[in-house]
Amino acid sequence: MSDVTITVRGEHEERLAAEVGIVRATIRVEGSDRPRVIEELAEIAHPVRADLDARRESGALLRWTSSRANVWTERPWAPDGAKLDPVHHASVEITANFADPAALSAWVDEVSILDGTQIDAVTWELSELTAGAARDRVAASAVLDAVNRAAAYASALALSSVTPVAIADVGLLGGDGTTPSSKLMRSMAADAGGVDLRPEDVVVSAAVDARFIAH
Repeated sequence: MSDVTITVRGEHEERLAAEVGIVRATIRVEGSDRPRVIEELAEIAHPVRADLDARRESGALLRWTSSRANVWTERPWAPDGAKLDPVHHASVEITANFADPAALSAWVDEVSILDGTQIDAVTWELSELTAGAARDRVAASAVLDAVNRAAAYASALALSSVTPVAIADVGLLGGDGTTPSSKLMRSMAADAGGVDLRPEDVVVSAAVDARFIAH
């Protein structure tokens, strides 16, 4: 039998224990007096920020960020169609990264009881070092999967060997893509009762398209 071109897709994934928990929270205040609304937002946000600074300095927190205050005004409508007095709103978003699930849970418990504060989400990720190593490892395994699939096809055709001629991100075979594509899936858990603080596994996956000549 003459040489045969074989095109396959290689895939692989790993599930790894999460190492970093990321909390996203929002502080919101509203009222009829705009200066007072801004003042109330500062009164709530300042101690929260100070507490996060203290936690970071003690090592209980990896890092945190806070957005600038967002202030806007709306004129609600009454049931009879008349416009009511202006209502002023102010909010600030806070993101905190924890390496310790217990510390994360304790902070969420403390912050969630504050007036005007809402926990928007908790997501779980890998550290940058672990994620980078996992992406490389999973990508290499996806390439190996492609080689094994091509070899299986060649064997079914009574051909003895395969030679790789192209490998690319999924959908780019024949173009300029030469690097296996990989994907790191953040895990986020929630239930009807609100945010679930249990760490979830993080899925790292990769897929490649590859072309071989079977001899």
